[in-house]
Amino acid sequence: MTLLPDPWWASAGLAAVLFLDALVSIRPPKFIQQCLDGVGYPRDWWWSLIAIKLAAASGLIIGIWVPGFGLATNAAVICYFLAAAYAHVRAQFLKQEFWVNCLGMLLLAALALLFGFLV
Repeated sequence: MTLLPDPWWASAGLAAVLFLDALVSIRPPKFIQQCLDGVGYPRDWWWSLIAIKLAAASGLIIGIWVPGFGLATNAAVICYFLAAAYAHVRAQFLKQEFWVNCLGMLLLAALALLFGFLV
């Protein structure tokens, strides 16, 4: 295992996706609104998801140069999407948004960790 991502583009790619996800979440399209409503996430707190995703994207970029920072951030992103998956299962909201968005992002974060730090 390494404390700096190698290749660096695995972390950069995940950071780019999270950044775009945060931008889209500023004015969430219907499928994101349905997803958040489906799991019962309060609308007054939707802003927090934008902040979390921007912080994660920043942490992954910083982690390209600061040993251990990207690894910790990548692990936190995985925990975030595991919590989101749990929320979907608990709310029994297992529609397309769960399979494509939630589990897709979890898979992407896991692959970034695998190829950036473990292989």
